[in-house]
Amino acid sequence: MEKIIAITNQKGGVGKTTTAINLTACLAELGKRVLLIDTDPQGNATSGFSINKVEQDKTIYELLLSEVSIRECILNDVMPNVSVIPANVNLAAAEIELIGIENKEFILSKEVEFIRDDFDYIIIDCPPALNTLTLNAMTTADSVIVPIQCEYLALEGLSDLIQTINLVKERLNPALDLEGIVFTMFDSRTILSSQVVENVKEHFPDKIYETKIPRNVRLSEAPSFGQPITVYDSKSTGAESYRKLAAEVISRK
Repeated sequence: MEKIIAITNQKGGVGKTTTAINLTACLAELGKRVLLIDTDPQGNATSGFSINKVEQDKTIYELLLSEVSIRECILNDVMPNVSVIPANVNLAAAEIELIGIENKEFILSKEVEFIRDDFDYIIIDCPPALNTLTLNAMTTADSVIVPIQCEYLALEGLSDLIQTINLVKERLNPALDLEGIVFTMFDSRTILSSQVVENVKEHFPDKIYETKIPRNVRLSEAPSFGQPITVYDSKSTGAESYRKLAAEVISRK
């Protein structure tokens, strides 16, 4: 049974794209066929797999505007078991160009139906905003993973995001579920990190992943080399953490 997971948080800098890239790579390493869909105009998930986003002319943007089919957008085998639907800065215009389009929140969902059986997992990297692009991801997804940074303002906006997920579930996608919350940039040496974890556990006791992603220099460096952490430094703490997260995701299926 295939599964579609949106990685989302309207706050920037929480490790959302890092999680999308490395969860994709670790699921693929475990033998799963994975499609990563980049719905962020920054295109960082695209470049995270050494794809030159500027050169791409068949992206999620052209797909949303019905200029290409979903199969034309897919870059196959960018790594073993990994395919990518890329994004670039052109996507920033989609919000305006889709104004007045009927059922614009369901464009991606309808397209993905054509190819979902080709993959074990489809991971959608969302922009750091609650907009039409994020809604397209949520109407397509079976569930949502929310990365939360272990810092003082981590809980700010989380209740709004959960409310949005529930609203999408109620009105647009009854099948949508909160897959889980993953803590990123965790530092076991600080009281603050532990406090953030405990605060979130109080509100969502059944939705917390055991795996916490630590602060890790190698994780921060990997995107600038266009590589997931499993390629850039396979034995790093960051790589091992994302492998554990991937195993947890599979176990929850």
